[in-house]
Parts: sequence; structure tokens; C-alpha cells
Amino acid sequence: MVYKYMYKSILRLRKGGESKRASSSEPNEKKSVQSSNANLGSRKARRRWRCVDNCCWFVGCICSSWWVLLFMYNAMPASFPQYVTEAITGPLPDPPGVKLAKEGLRAKHPVVFVPGIVTGGLELWEGHQCAEGLFRKRLWGGTFGELYKRPLCWVEHMSLNNESGLDPSGIRIRPVSGLVAADYFAPGYFVWAVLIANLARIGYEEKNMYMASYDWRISFQNTEVRDQTLSRMKSSIEHMVDTNGGKKVVVIPHSMGVLYFLHFMKWVEAPAPMGGGGGSDWCAKHIKAVMNIGGPFLGVPKAIAGLFSAEAKDIAVARAMAPSFLDSDMFSFQTLQHVMRMTRTWDSVMSIIPKGGNTIWGGLDWSPEEGHECNPKKLKNNNTHQAANIVTGILGNATHARYGRVISFGKDVAESHPLEIERVDFRGALKGNSHTNTICSDVWTEYHDMGVGGIKAVADYKVYTTESALDLLHYVAPKMMKRGSAHFSHGIAENLDDKKYAHYKYWSNPLETKLPDAPDMEIYSMYGVGIPTERAYVYKLSPVSECYIPFQIDTSADGGDESPCLKGGVFHVDGDETVPLLSAGYMCARGWRGKTRFNPYGIRTYIREYNHNPPANLLEGRGTQSGAHVDIMGNFALIEDIARVAAGATGEHLGGDQVYSQIFKWAERIKLRL
Repeated sequence: MVYKYMYKSILRLRKGGESKRASSSEPNEKKSVQSSNANLGSRKARRRWRCVDNCCWFVGCICSSWWVLLFMYNAMPASFPQYVTEAITGPLPDPPGVKLAKEGLRAKHPVVFVPGIVTGGLELWEGHQCAEGLFRKRLWGGTFGELYKRPLCWVEHMSLNNESGLDPSGIRIRPVSGLVAADYFAPGYFVWAVLIANLARIGYEEKNMYMASYDWRISFQNTEVRDQTLSRMKSSIEHMVDTNGGKKVVVIPHSMGVLYFLHFMKWVEAPAPMGGGGGSDWCAKHIKAVMNIGGPFLGVPKAIAGLFSAEAKDIAVARAMAPSFLDSDMFSFQTLQHVMRMTRTWDSVMSIIPKGGNTIWGGLDWSPEEGHECNPKKLKNNNTHQAANIVTGILGNATHARYGRVISFGKDVAESHPLEIERVDFRGALKGNSHTNTICSDVWTEYHDMGVGGIKAVADYKVYTTESALDLLHYVAPKMMKRGSAHFSHGIAENLDDKKYAHYKYWSNPLETKLPDAPDMEIYSMYGVGIPTERAYVYKLSPVSECYIPFQIDTSADGGDESPCLKGGVFHVDGDETVPLLSAGYMCARGWRGKTRFNPYGIRTYIREYNHNPPANLLEGRGTQSGAHVDIMGNFALIEDIARVAAGATGEHLGGDQVYSQIFKWAERIKLRL
């Protein structure tokens, strides 16, 4: 359907172009004046149509292949994939729900799911003329059909107001409600579906399961201002506790949902009108445990790269391989520029900018992960009780990455001694004048106001830590950062009793807020390890063109055998492919461990790590032992841990911490007053 629609559109456009050329026939005296321009225009048109034809052919092949494979897979007997897999790998274990049902475990505590960024569906309630016929159709999630059919219209509707961070005039997009909001991200690509299905095996259903869906684009506090989402979560939890015999809920946030629920716990106890007015004992009365999955507690470096150049590792590779597709004016759609324009209106992205500055993430000459080896010895089995014998970072002879340098302009800068780097401070530098904001209005980003002087100043500073990277974002995107700074903070509190920390902008930063007065509550940090994860970047200036993004990851920067952590312009460290180990594990390993100023009531914390073991074959799909950021939602061991706690177990019943990584060693290197 997608490529059929594109093909018909092309035919219409071609007919339109032919009619325009026919109608443009002028008297002979004008032909000589226009001949050269006409020839040039026709050559450009032919090149553009060749690009369109090639693109449509490519998309058509992909779509056809995908649907044929999907049809063949669905046409198989239900037991066939399992039969082949068992023939290769041996008998498959029972799914966790089946296993626990055989043990006699039954549903006890109601469960609340809190989805993360981009995984929750969004649907249209009001739109402009180009979105005619899409009322209550998903614009995010599902098949993403409208992205292919009407890309510019889709970008327009998915973008928020650049001043308020809320709805643009005449557009209302709202979160899908119910379990279907985030059970599948797209057809066949599960998020919460496997966990929901396994919990159903031990007696769970919609009356004791609740999906706390929200518009993940807007700031956390604005979800309450616009949609009253926090109030609805509060009333839903209270109702579930009341209708389940007073049993407290088990909350299961994933990814950015971890920060969203951290914000909720402060909001619910804060007095109205800023808070929910539940009082300081609300969490103690209503929450048994918070089981955080893949939580970016301290942010992710890839958020900086995303806001700086609309890139991460995979996009950078695609940009290097096909610059004409992502950077150029292909059928009037500059892909990366539109992505940047859209995502820079999503205030929620600023919640995952790294927190804690150089104290947490390191400086020019140090980082907590110093000495990490990117080629650890492979495990020969998946015995989860051998944590003491497994080390994912072994010191070797290779050059160690300087992870504290989150952005370096040039590989040589990334590896040089700090005293050898000559820098020119960009702060306060004149940005110069640029005329591109007048000719690039459709893809306007704040880079178009910088001018050559501002771009040069950014590159001349050469190397940025997480602290100076915040200053960098304020310099290159002042409007975005001014708006975001009203809702999020990324520092470390000196005195948590200071009244300023009662403001909602601090509530999602675990380094600037206290955990609630709920000593019987448990907090888990559950995440995958053993996957190279983005930690720092090597950048270069982009070739100059109209409406361009002036900076890009230098994919030619590769460390080879001497520095294996650097590949394709990205320095990698241990993590779950999205969230570095330090961000996912530090708070439960040290920041909240025991009674600290961030956890004054001594809530018990547990770390549950899941060593990544990819699927043995294609028929296993995304695997049952994956540690990847989203695929871990189908990890049998993680699902079993969650189901046991929901059925009444505690962290001690699970065996306490389960650790494969060096998180405790790295956490000790951080000199943070606790």
C-alpha cells in the first residue's frame, strides 16, 4: 500500500509537471531567454525523478519482502517454530507465567505499568486539513502509515509549540489509553505484551493491571497541566488498592517512565496546586515496590548527540552511507532537519540529558569507567549465580577511552592529554549573521540563526564534558533550553532542605530530590549488561549546504585494536545498548543504598542485572534472555522476578542483588557526598 500510494503520487506529480511545461509555452521572443534555465530545470527534474523512482522501488521491495515473510510465518503451524528451535537448541523452558502457575503462585498485588519515551501510542483528536480522515487514528505507534503517506503533515502534527511546549494551534494529539497503549510498538514488535501475557497466567487481568499512558513528548508537569495524567494515575492506584483488599501496588516503569514515576512520587505528596496533595505518607500507604526497568536515572549521553545533531550511532552510520538521503533536499524533505525541528519541541527529551555533571560522568582526564575493556571474555553458559566469577571489564593492553569527553572534535582531540588541547571558549562568542533562516523556514532550527562565527566557535572549543555540553546546548539552541530549563534540572543538590527543591523542575532528578517517607517500600533497578552502549562521540564539521545541520558524528573515527571502544565515531561502554551502566545502576548501588541524604528513610534498594544472551536463531525472535533496552521486556528471568514480587515476594526472596558488571567498583570512584 505504501509504495502503491507513492507511485500514484509520482504519476500525478509528473502529469502536473508536464501540464505546467505545456502551459508555459511562450512566444518565440521569450524562448531564447528561458532555454538555458529550462534545460537546467529539466535535468534537475530528471535527476529528482530518478531518485524518487529508485526510492519507491527500494521501499516497494522492502514492503513486499516484509509482508511475504510475515505471511509465511503466520501461515506456519503454531508449533513449527518451536519444533525447529527445540531441534537446534533443545527443549525450551516454560514461560515464566506457566512455571509460576505450576508452583501455585497467584496474583496478589495490583501492578502499574509506566511506559517510556516513544513506546506509547499517540492518536489524533484534532488536526489541520492535511490530516483529514485521521480522527483517533494513531500518528505514533502501529503501522506508522501516515509517516510514509504524508510525511510533512505528520511532522507538523507531531511537533509541539516551540514557545509553550504544548499543543500548536488547531492540533490535539493525545495518548492512547488502556493496555493496548504500549503492549506493541508496531505490529509484531512487543513492548509490554509478553510481560502482560505472563502475568495473566497467574491470574492478572485488566482490573488489577493499569497502563499509565501519557504524552511522552511534553514535560512531566505539563502532562498534569494539559491532561491531568498524574491525577488520573493517583486515583487509579488508590482505586486498585481499595478494590484489592488494601494490597499495595507494584509499579513497573520502563526507560524514561522511570524518571516520570520519580516525578510522580514527589508530585503526589506535594501540596496543591503544584502537587497532588496526597501527603508525605501516600507512597507508604499505596506502593509495595517500584521495579525500574532500564532506568536512565542519571540520563544518557545519546540525548546530547540527539539534540546537538539529531544523531545517534545508527543514524550517524546511515548519514555517512547515504548523505543525499538524510541531508539533501530530496523531494523537498530534508530528513534530519525535520527530525531536529520536531524533536527539539519535545521537552521530555531534556529529562534524559546527563545529570550530575563532571562529578558523575568524569572530566577531561578521568571517568568512573576508566580501564573498561570493550572486548571482554565471552561467557560459556548463562548461569546467573556466577556473578562473582564474571567481570565484563578486564584491564588489557589497549588504550583506554577518555569517557569524560562526551564530545570531541576530532579523534586526536579525544585521545590527547588535556594540556595538549588548545581551546577557544565559545561562551559569549558572536554568532554572526545568517540569511538561511529566511530561506529554510520549513525546516528552521536554531542553527540557522548561528552564522559562520557561531559554528566556528563551537568547533574551536574542541572538547566538551557533560557540564560544558549543557552550556553548548544553551548556546546552539537557546530557545529550546530556556523552555526546558523551566521543567528540568541536571545538577547536584548541596542542601536538599533548601525550599527551592520543592519546585517540580527538580523532581525527576534523583540527585536533587529525596525518596519518599516509605521505609517498607522497595526499589529495584533492573537492566541488561554486556552490550556496547554509547558513551561519548567524535564529531566533525558537516559540508556546507543550504538548510544543513553543521555538525555530525565522524564515522571514520575508529580505534582499531589499540582503542577498541571507539567504533564509527562513538565510544562504547557497558550497558543495555541505550542506557550506560553508570546511569542505570549508580543510584541503587550507592546513591540510595542504605540511609543517605537522597534516601533519608532507608528504603531498601536492589540491583538485578541480566547478562545479555542474544537469540540462538531467527525463530527465537528477539530472544528470551536479551539484555537490550527494549528486548529485555521479553527476558524470562526479568519477567519471573517481576511476577514473584507481584505475587508477594521481596528482594530478599529473590536473592538480593544479582550483579555481573563492575557497577559497585565504578560507583565507588564517584566522589559524591552522601
